[in-house]
Amino acid sequence: MHESVIKVENLSKLYNLGELYQQTNSFRDKVTSFFKKDNRPKKVETIWALKDVSFEVKKGEILGIIGRNGAGKSTLLKILSRITKPTRGKALINGRIGSLLEVGTGFHQELTGRENIYLNGAILGMRRAEINHNFDEIVAFAEIEKFIDTPMKRYSSGMYVRLAFAVAAHLEPEILLVDEVLAVGDVGFQKKCLGRMGEVSNEGRTVLFVSHNMAAINRLCKQCILLEEGQVRMIGATESVIPSYLSQGESISGLAQLRAGNKDSAIIHEIGIINSWGKFSANVEVNKDFFIWVKCTIKKKLQMAQICIAVLSTDGNTVFVTTHIDSEKCKEYTLSPKTYQARVRVPGNFLNVGTYSINVRILGQLNGEIRCSHAVAFMALTFRVEETGSVASKLFDRRRGVVTPILDWAFE
Repeated sequence: MHESVIKVENLSKLYNLGELYQQTNSFRDKVTSFFKKDNRPKKVETIWALKDVSFEVKKGEILGIIGRNGAGKSTLLKILSRITKPTRGKALINGRIGSLLEVGTGFHQELTGRENIYLNGAILGMRRAEINHNFDEIVAFAEIEKFIDTPMKRYSSGMYVRLAFAVAAHLEPEILLVDEVLAVGDVGFQKKCLGRMGEVSNEGRTVLFVSHNMAAINRLCKQCILLEEGQVRMIGATESVIPSYLSQGESISGLAQLRAGNKDSAIIHEIGIINSWGKFSANVEVNKDFFIWVKCTIKKKLQMAQICIAVLSTDGNTVFVTTHIDSEKCKEYTLSPKTYQARVRVPGNFLNVGTYSINVRILGQLNGEIRCSHAVAFMALTFRVEETGSVASKLFDRRRGVVTPILDWAFE
């Protein structure tokens, strides 16, 4: 039986909103406070980033930690990394920790890549001989051989994260904490990192992996924790936890109201599913057409613009992506400042029975800048395709596959 390397008991973290520092009762603070313009007592708002979180992690286990933005994932890893202290509760850790929490953490801008490998290794508690032994492998993994003696202030974000991951993964910590940084790397490097984390686990070391990439979580992690508003909503097998995460905030009416995006350029207000009867609904019939509806406001003129909708399966894989310029009727490459309502028809007998979620993005060029995302609604709405007597239901078994189109055959 594997021993526990991390044991978290009733871990909680309370933050005072707007508080920059903890004021002391020193003479200087009292004098400064006296001469401030507004000496009226202020109401301090608080928020529990984590509340009574408890779990155990066994040696050699890769534990996935998922949840929406603000659920407490990063706060949890910062406490485990000893970056911040908990308000109450405790975390018992048996082993040396390597943390990869933010791009560039532990690096110095003015130092070269070579110097930063030694600096970051020392921060992680590694001996110089240990760093020397792994140095060439780190550089090769990060793919920065040509730039190893270049100051890191000239590195791109992708180069940053490649080197940061290479150092953390190759300097042999017993526990590796990874927080969503893989999203910065390209697809090839992401695959390499996921493979390396699998190797780390096979070597008997432990990984805590925070990500919004459900496909990566599903591939790497047998066990998963779902956090919601700082509390543990669910712990268990990954294939059971991911569907629960995707259904968070599911709208019974099939209409989700939100305010996602950049207030200066584009905002997504509402996303909805319209069934074959023309009503908002979170459930649609497998053999009937339905519509995905988006209401958004463009604040500044966007050139080369696209309203993009992605439909994802429960394991986080993208089923399909569509944009408004796919249709000849909507080939508006420039979106002027106004409020738009857009909808796209998804034909019946296309998506198989199951649960799906929707991502919406507004892309474009603003004032001639490079192509970028101006508004993102991540997993903003979940809906379910139900079996109601389609052609597929007449088979011996439910038709396999994510999509199940009814195609035109010739039979002689």
